[in-house]
Amino acid sequence: MGKKNAAQNMAMTIFFSLLSILWLCPIALVVLNSFKKKAYISRRPFAIPTDKMFVGLENYINGIEKTGFFEAFGWTLFITIGSVFIIILCTSMCAWYIVRVKNTFTSIFYYLCLFSMIVPFQMVMFPLSKIVNMLKLNTPWGLIIVYLGFGAGLSVFMFTGFVKSIPLEIEEAAMIDGCTPIHTFFDVVLPIMKPTCVTVAILQTMWIWNDYLLPYLNLDMKRFKTVSIAIQYLRGGYGSIDMGAMMGVLVLAIIPIIVFYLFCQKYIIEGVVAGAVKG
Repeated sequence: MGKKNAAQNMAMTIFFSLLSILWLCPIALVVLNSFKKKAYISRRPFAIPTDKMFVGLENYINGIEKTGFFEAFGWTLFITIGSVFIIILCTSMCAWYIVRVKNTFTSIFYYLCLFSMIVPFQMVMFPLSKIVNMLKLNTPWGLIIVYLGFGAGLSVFMFTGFVKSIPLEIEEAAMIDGCTPIHTFFDVVLPIMKPTCVTVAILQTMWIWNDYLLPYLNLDMKRFKTVSIAIQYLRGGYGSIDMGAMMGVLVLAIIPIIVFYLFCQKYIIEGVVAGAVKG
């Protein structure tokens, strides 16, 4: 029986190892082609860039100059950090209130948060753009508020599950010691919620950093561009694309988020499991 289980484990390990390599192939292909001349990217996409195909950092320099990459990178970083901070702060407080204050209002609000996760984005695209223009939210600061609305559903759901696992006696003891509800949350509850905070931060960061549609619909393109929008601007008229510059900028765009994920991935399972302790 032991040999059979060992063989099954080995087979599963080999299968998922091959599957992981398959998922990494597109990233490797982009990196590979970022060092080739434009003519060879379409002609020989799988070839290793050697001799006359190799252009060094020319594609990267060209892409940075054409897209204004560093400015777009700065706005993307600002939007991502600001949105994730606001999402964690507001949704963690909201989840704590929903769990500890049980009444009709909190129940309805909780189910509205869950409902927001299943509503197709296509249903709200037009009214969202209209409201954003009316309220002058077509700036990076306004986009942070938009991301708060779209990121609240999943975050409230995860935080709510975790708060249910926190013993109420801890908060009661803090209240007896003279803590106000605000102090109880920030000094007692929020530190305990750290695993879920990290998990929410990772998931939201990966979504917001790579998002194209919300910035494209809502930002004033004449003043602000994110990295994903700047890359799209490499598409010229009549379907022409500077593939070399695009490959170079794509590599620069995915490096920060890959490093961030590799550094924080161990916290994802920890946070999800912690939030699933109680119903």
